[in-house]
Amino acid sequence: MYRTRSRNMRRIITAAVIAAVVLILTQVPLPYYYIQPGSAASLSKVVEVEQGAEESGEMYLTTVFQQGATPVLALWSVFSPYRELSPKNSYQLEEESEEEFFERQRQVMESSQESAEIAAYEAAGKTVNVEYRGVRAADFIDGMDAAEKLEEGDLIQAVNGTDIQTLEELNSEIANIETGEEATITFQRNKKQMEAEVAVESFPASTGESENSGLGILYPYTERTVSLDPEVTIDSGSIGGPSAGLMFALEVYNQLTEEDLTGGEKIAGTGTIDEQGGVGPIGGIDKKIVAADNEDIDVFFAPASDMTSPSNYEIARQTAENIGTDMEIVPVESLDEALNYLKNDLKVAESKS
Repeated sequence: MYRTRSRNMRRIITAAVIAAVVLILTQVPLPYYYIQPGSAASLSKVVEVEQGAEESGEMYLTTVFQQGATPVLALWSVFSPYRELSPKNSYQLEEESEEEFFERQRQVMESSQESAEIAAYEAAGKTVNVEYRGVRAADFIDGMDAAEKLEEGDLIQAVNGTDIQTLEELNSEIANIETGEEATITFQRNKKQMEAEVAVESFPASTGESENSGLGILYPYTERTVSLDPEVTIDSGSIGGPSAGLMFALEVYNQLTEEDLTGGEKIAGTGTIDEQGGVGPIGGIDKKIVAADNEDIDVFFAPASDMTSPSNYEIARQTAENIGTDMEIVPVESLDEALNYLKNDLKVAESKS
């Protein structure tokens, strides 16, 4: 009887230990995000232009899968060069929850969609009206003057008396002010017009940008109302961030115009976009190349901007070579360059194949 009870107790203890180990490996959060290739999502299911043209091929946005890391995911990341861990503090603000981080990413996505719509409609010669209200401050770098004198949600409308409508205009004005000098910031808070003298300062070393200076506003964005004719709807679901801007613009343009630019091919890509159609770099492009290859994409547009070294295009080309894909990697710095490729070079490639 004693031995039976002893064996049963050992089994219970062993089971409890195993359960505890499994719980630790799969549930205990680490201060990292686990990142791996995501998917290539068809844009015809995301973008709908009123009475838009049909497409013989398909355009895709590409994603990176990201979630809070656990010990088992940390172990899993070791077995592929396209799976990795990245510190949460390189994405999230101090004291920002994951829910707040993803909500901020959603807001950035909405702004990116508006920029894509404006760029696409203007490229297609369609009617677009934009009412600018200024630049909305989302958060601030701790310890900088702006964090003391401005508040989250303030709408910046002028710098030293010069009207500010867009984020690009704000950056341009601040760039002309010497480090250590103060700028008169005119802003709206709770529908009240206010002013504050805010110093232009060097960024703290913790930001990795100590050689640069500015106001220290984190994630500002242009606030505007966009009116389009014909109307367009973009429903990206839970996808966040600005990196699908170029592909949104291409899909909107293709539905707006009679000529089908896909040529029956599967076209993907990535890159931020501004209202003028400029394409900027993004993170995780190696993983997006893998995601695109998994979907048998024919052509992939990669930002060629030299704002990062190596450029997104250089990383994309090297990744394509490493995984042995036949996908064509096309460097672009603007919406016009991508459109030019689809209108001219893609057709040349089709005729040779």
